[in-house]
Amino acid sequence: MTHHIEGESHRPGRIEVVCGSMFSGKTEELIRRMKRAKFAKQRVEIFKPAIDTRYSDNDVVSHDQNAIPSTPVETSSSILLLSSDIEVVGIDEAQFLDMGLVEVCNELANRGVRVIVAGLDMDFRGVPFGPMPALCAIADDVTKVHAICVRCGNLAYLSHRLVHNERRVLLGEKMEYEPLCRDCYLQAVKAEDENKENEKAD
Repeated sequence: MTHHIEGESHRPGRIEVVCGSMFSGKTEELIRRMKRAKFAKQRVEIFKPAIDTRYSDNDVVSHDQNAIPSTPVETSSSILLLSSDIEVVGIDEAQFLDMGLVEVCNELANRGVRVIVAGLDMDFRGVPFGPMPALCAIADDVTKVHAICVRCGNLAYLSHRLVHNERRVLLGEKMEYEPLCRDCYLQAVKAEDENKENEKAD
């Protein structure tokens, strides 16, 4: 029988969600949990959306440059196909995957797999993002992590987009997004609306 380190012995299947804004440490926490499971000699596999190539085509990389090898997937159904004999499945940037991810995670957990999902809970407009709300609803455990508002130092509420682009999915970093608290976000949106009105008047 395989011996695991204390606290990482095999448990019944479960879904753990780590959510929050950009720069809040979601991926860092996912990597930490996956490395701990790997150290416990559990069979692990981590997946990420194929569109996320910001730091690496294949690795999951945090903003602090911590990395772990991963398998890029186009659709959530691929995760089921590639997870046979896996004890712990990690999924990064889950908001970019299709809604089928909810059923995939449920299926894996029902098989006895520990599923750890990380992703943005809201988009840049403050709207719940992709499958994340449903995943939070069915999860056994939800950890909401927070960045720090770059304008006032309070806990950040969401990722405010700094560039003028209305596409919902826009991969980016600190040049494109900033973490803001609710008050600073509302002030930023108000200022942007006023600037648009002034531009129209000109």
